[in-house]
Amino acid sequence: MKEYTKRRNLNRGYMKLQVWNLGMDLFEYCNKLTSGMNLEFKLKSQLLNASLSIPSNIAEGYCRKSINEYLQFLYISLGSSGELFTRVMGLKLMRLILESDIEEFDRLHFELENKLLALIKSLQNKKQYGTWDNRVHEPEPDYSNVTEDGLAE
Repeated sequence: MKEYTKRRNLNRGYMKLQVWNLGMDLFEYCNKLTSGMNLEFKLKSQLLNASLSIPSNIAEGYCRKSINEYLQFLYISLGSSGELFTRVMGLKLMRLILESDIEEFDRLHFELENKLLALIKSLQNKKQYGTWDNRVHEPEPDYSNVTEDGLAE
């Protein structure tokens, strides 16, 4: 798991989620993939926006804390996943992408999509059986020694 920042708080807990990290990996791969292609700006922008939308919506839903909102944002993320897959398959049809790149994209995308579906199913079960808990379970952090830049002294 990559470390994106040293600053931690309860709202940034989504960075511990495997599905969020896979989404970031897929975005990074899509950026690498398109950087060598001669694509029109709009197409490249749409592809990268769809790929970044996946982890972005996972994070936004996580930060909402309501199970209904969380699920809604996970469904949006799932929709972005379908959009991204369709855009890459469009590049395949236009013969703008190598078969080896398609295989690696498909492997990453498939893993992310399945983990996202599993997370949705898990949360749906928690909602159905009433086991969802909004309470903060981590100990209350001591922010008295945190400097302006957000790091502990």
